This record gives sequence, structure tokens and C-alpha cells, in this order.
Amino acid sequence: MLLAADIGNAHTVLGLLQPAAEGPGHDVLAHWRVGTDERRTADEWAVLLRGLLGRQSSEIEGLAVCSTVPSVLHEWRDMLGSHFDDVPRVVVEPGVRTGIPVLMDNPREVGSDRIINALAVATLHSGPAVVVDFGGTATTFDVVSAQGQYVGGAIAPGIEISLEALGRRGAQLRKVELARPRSVIAKNTVEALQSGMVFGAAAQVEGLVHRMVAELGVHADDMTVVATGHLAPLVLEECSVFTVHDPWLTLRGLGLVYDRNR
Repeated sequence: MLLAADIGNAHTVLGLLQPAAEGPGHDVLAHWRVGTDERRTADEWAVLLRGLLGRQSSEIEGLAVCSTVPSVLHEWRDMLGSHFDDVPRVVVEPGVRTGIPVLMDNPREVGSDRIINALAVATLHSGPAVVVDFGGTATTFDVVSAQGQYVGGAIAPGIEISLEALGRRGAQLRKVELARPRSVIAKNTVEALQSGMVFGAAAQVEGLVHRMVAELGVHADDMTVVATGHLAPLVLEECSVFTVHDPWLTLRGLGLVYDRNR
């Protein structure tokens, strides 16, 4: 089995993968989401991993890792060298083969998770496509051409961080549960915040995707729009643009990168 780790600013998503029974890529057998704590040491990460994996830790045959947090990636490198030194691994960074051309002014500045998402959607869902990844810190939009090229995208504040900012800066506002309110036109402050977060995010996604499709010059019916990320279910039913919900797109993309570099 392959252990894939997507280390984000707020959360780290872990998954156990095996080759798919049908078609390309991998199936996700098990998954976990834990907080990304920059104070956590390499030994603490090792204890956490072995605790989650249990007896399956001895069945790990490969490791694939991507990270948007350099300090955490440093601890992961130490952890892999000390506790999983006999397991083949791929850390996705500039120079690692992904097989997808990156048509950016500076390809090295694009987050590895975004390249992995683009690779996964091009391989598993075909292009042209837009991947919308709903993370807590940021909502990212990544565009893949019909030729399987990463052509660019957009970054917007994530739903969680937007709600947190309102709670901190608004004198009469407070933290509320991220949930769908009864209606768009709210009758109380809690639901007003929820309406702004949920329906506001949905409208933002629809607006940006429509603009991206128009800029690519393709017909909307020919575009694959994929939702991923742990907050995707919050707005999935409020958006008319999505054609696919793939919650483990990044993990499956890590599996593809591992296969190309092992």
C-alpha cells in the first residue's frame, strides 16, 4: 500500500492507497485529516502516523508527500529518514516528474498541491477542466487545457479563514458554525454570517468558473468542473457548475506522481 500525505496550512490529509481495480490511478482505502501544527516535531509526527495506521504501518510499501508549509515539510523529511528510512518515497517539489506542463510565468512558485490536482484531473477526468479545491485557508481554482496543460488559476480566501476574520474584526460579530442557513435572506446575525459564507462562496465559484470558461474559449458543456477539499460538501449543492465531486483528488494525484517517479 501507498501512504499519501497532503500537508496544507490548516490540515494534513493522509490516505492509504492501492492501485485502482479498474482504470488508471488508485483507490483510497482509508483516510484521516489532522491539524497541521508547525510546532510538531518529527518524532511526534511519527507517533501520530503509527497510531493512525496501527498494524497497517508494516504494510506501507511507498510514501508520497506534498506540502505548502516548508517548516512542516522539514520535520517530515526528518521523520521519514528516521522512522521510515527503508520505505521508497517521493516528495513533490520542483524537479520531480509530474508529466503535466506548467504554463506559468514562474512554474516553481505554483503550489505542489495545485499541480497534483491538475495532474489528477487531466488523468482521471480529462480536460479542459477547472479544479476548485475548498481548503480552510484558501479556495484555489486551477485550470487544465484540453491538451493536459496547467494554464493557471486563481486563489481566493478560504471559507474558514474568512469567517474567522469576520469574528475577529467585527465588534458585534462572533464565531458561528459553518452550516447552510435556512435562507439566503437571514433573520438573525448567526444565519446572516452563514448565508454570506455559504451562498457567498457558491456565487464566487460560479462567477469565477464562468469567467474562466469564457476566457478559455470553450463551450461550458465541454468543461469538466471538479470540486475537492474538505469544505466542498458545504457548497456543492449550491453551485450549478460542478460536474464531478472527487474528495480525494489530491491523494489520488499523489499516487500518480509516485508511480511516475518510483
